[in-house]
Amino acid sequence: MGDFFKRVHGIVAMIPAGSVMTYGQIAAIAGNPRASRAVGYALRSAPSGAEMPWHRVVNSKGEISLRNTLQGDDDRCLQRILLESEGIVFTKSGKVDLKIHQVRF
Repeated sequence: MGDFFKRVHGIVAMIPAGSVMTYGQIAAIAGNPRASRAVGYALRSAPSGAEMPWHRVVNSKGEISLRNTLQGDDDRCLQRILLESEGIVFTKSGKVDLKIHQVRF
């Protein structure tokens, strides 16, 4: 695993419950501001059993990935369920309000 992926894992591990960061924000802190897509790859490559709060990472618009939609419930995905369990409130358009929930390091 490359140094960039290790830095991403370390940054994501520090996101507190009830907060989010964006892929681009993490990429910039990890040293490569143009590598937001690579942040997603880094999260998917996290070692098995790693305590990685991947669900606290959203896109620059506050949107979540619908990749993990639960069967039979198209509106709710695992990421949203986990965020809501931490107190994150979604707007009517289904986005996280970054002004309220985005953490800055």
